[in-house]
Amino acid sequence: MTLFDGLNATVKTDEPMAKHTWFRLGGPAEYFVIPETRTDLVEVVKRCNENDMPMYVLGSGANLLVADSGVKGVVIHLGGKEFKEMTFQDDTLTAGAGVDMGKLVLQCVRQGYSGLQGLTGIPGTVGGCVRMNAGGAFGDIGSVIESVTVMNRNGEIFERLREDLAFAYRSSNISSKFIIGASFLLIEDDPHRILKEVKQIWIYKKNSQPLSHRNAGCVFRNPRGMSAGALIDKAGMKGKRVGGAHVSDKHANFILADKGATGFDVLKLIDMIRDAVAKEFGVNLEKEIEVW
Repeated sequence: MTLFDGLNATVKTDEPMAKHTWFRLGGPAEYFVIPETRTDLVEVVKRCNENDMPMYVLGSGANLLVADSGVKGVVIHLGGKEFKEMTFQDDTLTAGAGVDMGKLVLQCVRQGYSGLQGLTGIPGTVGGCVRMNAGGAFGDIGSVIESVTVMNRNGEIFERLREDLAFAYRSSNISSKFIIGASFLLIEDDPHRILKEVKQIWIYKKNSQPLSHRNAGCVFRNPRGMSAGALIDKAGMKGKRVGGAHVSDKHANFILADKGATGFDVLKLIDMIRDAVAKEFGVNLEKEIEVW
């Protein structure tokens, strides 16, 4: 008899988290659970609460660094069928938390709806992107959100409407443990025009960011009115290496993981970058990536 017997969910023990993060780093999760539906998720949370098990919510692992020692507790991955559904109804798009952001942008192009193309090239799933108000120079996701469906630690599900939501730079006022899905208000547009814009954004990002190398996106938030990448570069950290991890030569706010890299290498490099920028400019950089 195990903690999650009888559930309509995929359950693994000692699952290597390196398989589930873009860094391809991280030790094992004590439990790794993929519920198929909201009902299954409620039951997973109930059992975690009954057994005092810490819960971690995983999307695509795009903005995450997991320690080499792994995760003590339950990693809940919203990768089940219900969490990957998306539907268009007139100008409203509803998508589950597990929907891949890149696929969602392309589906909007095919359907002829504008509003999310600014998220082109931004990794992650709907849930993670909504929570951190993902975006960049071409716009952020919060600007088109109509509502967000969330669930708290007690398994209670409710909807938060636009007027109750607040989005700022890489943040939102959503504190619930789980984001289950979201709806977006889009604008009907010419698919060819949207596709052209998507291609232009993708080319820009491909030329300015190391998209083909193992990384977790921007490591640090931009301080108000400043560029974290520029500060790191001017502090002399571009190309700096610790073990198998190094600062990208293309964009200094990216840390790249080579073969043989460890989570410790990345964490050490993060500390070195923060110390260098603080010493040179008196600026304390805040991490944008999540560390477990």
